[in-house]
Amino acid sequence: MHKALPIFLLFMSNVFMTVAWYGHLKFPNSPIVKVVLISWAIALLEYCLAVPANRIGHAAYSAAELKTIQEVITLIVFAGFSVLYLKETFTINHAIGFGLICLGAFFVFKGPF
Repeated sequence: MHKALPIFLLFMSNVFMTVAWYGHLKFPNSPIVKVVLISWAIALLEYCLAVPANRIGHAAYSAAELKTIQEVITLIVFAGFSVLYLKETFTINHAIGFGLICLGAFFVFKGPF
C-alpha cells in the first residue's frame, strides 16, 4: 500500500475535524444545539476519512506512528485554520510549543537509542 494515501486522508479528515471543533467560534450567537448538530454532521465526514486512513495506513505504519502523523497534521491544520479563518495571531510561543511536539514525533519514528 502506498504510504502517502493514509497521510492525505488524515490531512483531509483533520480539515473537517478542525472545522467541526472550531469553525463555530466565528458564530458566538448561534444556539449551542444548532452548533452541536452541525459539528456532528461535519465530524461524520471526518470519520469517513479517518477510519479508512488508519485501516489503510496500518499496512505501512504502526498504530503509534499513525497517531503521531495525525497529531502533527492536526497542529499544521489547526495553525493554518486559526490564522486564516479565525484571524488569530500565531506567536513564537505557539511555534516553539508545536515544534517541541514535532520533536517528540521525530523520536517515535527514529526508534530506540
